[in-house]
Amino acid sequence: MLKRTGHRIAAWYERHYQLAVTVSALLFLTQLVHLYWLSAHVVAQRLVGESYWTLAPFWQAALSAADYLEIPALVSTSILYLVILHRQFTWKRFLILVGINLQWLHIYWITDEFVVASLGVGEAGTTLPVWLAWIAIGIDYLELPAIFDTTREAIREYRKRGLRGVRQALKE
Repeated sequence: MLKRTGHRIAAWYERHYQLAVTVSALLFLTQLVHLYWLSAHVVAQRLVGESYWTLAPFWQAALSAADYLEIPALVSTSILYLVILHRQFTWKRFLILVGINLQWLHIYWITDEFVVASLGVGEAGTTLPVWLAWIAIGIDYLELPAIFDTTREAIREYRKRGLRGVRQALKE
């Protein structure tokens, strides 16, 4: 049953490739805000002693909520890359798939609160070493190749097909 469900999902992605790549790209593009915050606030605070993007509590909560779009981005993009790799294997796309799935470590193993606390930018509350926080930050940046690749692929699809593929998928 699980195998059959996987085949159905892959077939849907194959039939509606343009919509799938567009949704994956858009979901991952939201992570650019998080990565900018990570660089301008957390990393900058630790390296130069100054934050270049401090948020009011409301916007901090909004950023945290938006960061949860990473979960559907990881799922949709992983399925997309499995379909692409099934169609034609390339090491580049395989490594992007590995990189985006390392994000699960960041989500479940090391949270942003840990990163902030470990680097001394936020409230203390962890006893894990600082080097582990830097690994978590590095893992977070492994989204960039997927963001670039899916966005480029979505643009290619739109240049080739216009909105036809998206319209067709939305009709079903």
